[in-house]
Amino acid sequence: MNASKQRRSRIVAMLWLGAAVLLAGSVSQLAAQERGDAKAGRTLAETWCSSCHVVVPAPPSGTSTGAPTFAAIARMPSMTQESLRTFLQTPHGRMPDLHLSTGELDNLTAYIISLQRG
Repeated sequence: MNASKQRRSRIVAMLWLGAAVLLAGSVSQLAAQERGDAKAGRTLAETWCSSCHVVVPAPPSGTSTGAPTFAAIARMPSMTQESLRTFLQTPHGRMPDLHLSTGELDNLTAYIISLQRG
């Protein structure tokens, strides 16, 4: 894939994420309450996501895939656990469909949201 197509793919993925954030940003405060186990989410992220994303706050080295870091995702304006749930359940771009269980989804999103505080 040439550089122009890669850049377009990244832009499309970020637009989808942005749309999910805006859509989920309007959910009620009750629905946006954090749930899940952030520690278990980090383990899941290190297992399934680290081949494309930098998943830890201070990585020893990065990836060259162009995928945003989990810390950058967490810092996006209006980022909530619900917006992440929506995004991860919507097919998009180069990201594989991992078929996460409800518990795995809760844990992974709790971990990413925990990076807002870090």
